[in-house]
Amino acid sequence: MTSLPDFLFAAKGLNMKRIDIFFVFVLLTGLSQCFPAVAQYMVPAITKSDWLLGKSPAAARLEENGKTLTLTNGLLSRSFYRGPNLVCFDYKNLTSGEQLLRAVKAEARLVLNGKTYNVGGLYGQKENAYFLPEWLDELKGREADFQYVSHELKDIQPNIEWKPGTWTGNKDQRSGKVLIFSYRSGLPELKDIIVKVYYAIYDGLPLIAKRLSIENGGSTHLKIDQVVNEILATPEEESAVVGSPEEMAKPHGIYIESNFAFNNAMRADLSDQTTHWKTDSTYTSQVNYNYETPCLLEVYPGRGIGITLDPGEVFHSIRTYELLLDSYDRERNGLARRKMYRTIAPWITQNPIFMHLVSTEPAQVRAAVDQCAETGYEGIILSFGSGLNMEDTSAANIQKYRDLAEYAHERGVLLGGYSLFSSRSIGPETDVIDPKTGKPGGAFFGNAPCLGSQWGLDYLEKLKYFFEETGFDIFENDGPYPGDVCASASHPGHQGLQDSQWKQMELQKGLYHWLNERGVYINAPDWYFLDGTHKIALGYREVNFSLPRAQQIILNRQNIYDGTWEKTPSMGWGFVPLTQYHGGGAAATLEPLKEHLDAYEQLMMQYYGAGVQACYRGPRLYDSEETKQLVKEVVSWYKKYRDILNADIIHLRRPDGRDWDGIMHVDPNLATKGLVMLYNPLDTEISQTIHLPLYYTGLTKTAAVRVEEGPSRVYSLDRNYTVGIQVTIPGKGYTWLTVE
Repeated sequence: MTSLPDFLFAAKGLNMKRIDIFFVFVLLTGLSQCFPAVAQYMVPAITKSDWLLGKSPAAARLEENGKTLTLTNGLLSRSFYRGPNLVCFDYKNLTSGEQLLRAVKAEARLVLNGKTYNVGGLYGQKENAYFLPEWLDELKGREADFQYVSHELKDIQPNIEWKPGTWTGNKDQRSGKVLIFSYRSGLPELKDIIVKVYYAIYDGLPLIAKRLSIENGGSTHLKIDQVVNEILATPEEESAVVGSPEEMAKPHGIYIESNFAFNNAMRADLSDQTTHWKTDSTYTSQVNYNYETPCLLEVYPGRGIGITLDPGEVFHSIRTYELLLDSYDRERNGLARRKMYRTIAPWITQNPIFMHLVSTEPAQVRAAVDQCAETGYEGIILSFGSGLNMEDTSAANIQKYRDLAEYAHERGVLLGGYSLFSSRSIGPETDVIDPKTGKPGGAFFGNAPCLGSQWGLDYLEKLKYFFEETGFDIFENDGPYPGDVCASASHPGHQGLQDSQWKQMELQKGLYHWLNERGVYINAPDWYFLDGTHKIALGYREVNFSLPRAQQIILNRQNIYDGTWEKTPSMGWGFVPLTQYHGGGAAATLEPLKEHLDAYEQLMMQYYGAGVQACYRGPRLYDSEETKQLVKEVVSWYKKYRDILNADIIHLRRPDGRDWDGIMHVDPNLATKGLVMLYNPLDTEISQTIHLPLYYTGLTKTAAVRVEEGPSRVYSLDRNYTVGIQVTIPGKGYTWLTVE
């Protein structure tokens, strides 16, 4: 191997234009991993092409070359071969050069009327550790499979007719192309069935979404037992002679997320119900002695579909999003996922300022509305325990909340409310039936009604009626939790156990789509972002809000730090108990507010400073003129820097109570490209140099840094895009910096 000095000496002989090309080549071939010192010379090449900085001219397109179709956007490419049947034989990350396929597989797999059928695919590959394109002509088709018929290319269309009704960071619906393959079967029993496989590729992201549809053009019912909408034979992540699939690492170069996720974990990976890493016994040259390497990706709902498709109906599968990653760095991979959410689910960038009001007494609601209008708050959620009942469709109840909504709207304030679905029992004819006992119970939280019961269907209609008649703007939903299954055979919304999970989730998605079309903002209990919800909890333990204020302050910052690695600031909410929540007495709460202004300010600044909206739960926002001015000042500061405060977070140092901690917002497309929040948990002030990593601000040479509203000072970035800033953080306090 060439030595590093010789390597650099050779580069000196190139002209400047070729040096740029030279170091792009170095990056793509991985030589920078061998020679870390080389990275310092790559500033121009990296900055000009990094898609996370929004500078990649990556427009989606389809390239046709003989029998080959390639869907690409300059960041990834996925190629298909039209032989005896259609097969994907090449799937490449064009940034890293990584090939994601080692073998060809079917495009999808269906279980219909109890029988299994492949969609597309070719057979006969002898070596499964890698694939060579020249093998394609040797592969054979199979008559029993669904056969490729045709393809077409269309523009990506929105999945939801979203109408933003609150402050929104990104109102642009995604753009790109959709490649649609149509398949038919030659088997007599399936001659009227059309299967379509959709590949959506997005402009500017290394992202593909895949789904399929099944059209029943016949005259008989079709039972859809299971749909596997993705099958990828990927290279293994690591080599292990012995070891089970659970013990071995899964391939890191592809991140999978679907719109079928639930678990109440407040995280996508733990809520995922469809990603299955399996072994591949046809891969006989793998190192693992028992062929147990997890290198076969299949995507499908774990409990199956279980529905009956009537003649003339069309079934739509889950949507699977495949984000190609080019790094092992946690922050970079988190930024990639956050940009994915901003693109495919732009409604998550809505982030109104709201409080949780604990009363529905009209005079108190109007007083809270007045306080919101006075301080700059934008909305009120009538909280759990407030007395709100959206299931009450009586004329008197509707009129009460219509009047309150009109009062709020006249003052520029949104009004919404909380509805409990789960964690309660309605009755034996309504509750989910445990398949193990045949009796009510066995739900995620013990007892819960079934959304497919008549009561559940009525519940959905009552909610829609309430929102239509009152003009409410925000919906906070506690349940349903679609992990629940129901063995009832008498509920009109599902046939039995097999389809109960799928049907309940479809009903819930339908409600969220309906609300989005009417501009209603949704706080939901689980990971339903890809079907229209806007916010979920950061992740927390409820009883922690009964701890003394000093502990809550640090724990809340830890929740913020930990909950924003994969979520954008607008996707998570926190909690501030103005009044007692789960106990804890006076030491745990902020009321009387005027007696705890320091804690009130600290909690507001660390939430607003993170771009995270907290549920300020209580009867009021202020109780004195001094308190009012504090709230106004913090909200005014937040609105001044709102764009950058809602930008992605770079994690600087996790709170531990022993030293400073902090985060930094970055957005290379704003004038203020960075905003840093620094906190001091100690009684004495901290004065030291803190190094800020500025790569994701898009700055390459200099940065103008301002401490709070002080004078700006220009710093030169070092070869790691970092600057050292001397800061002083007051004891038990905070400071903030802007970067331009």
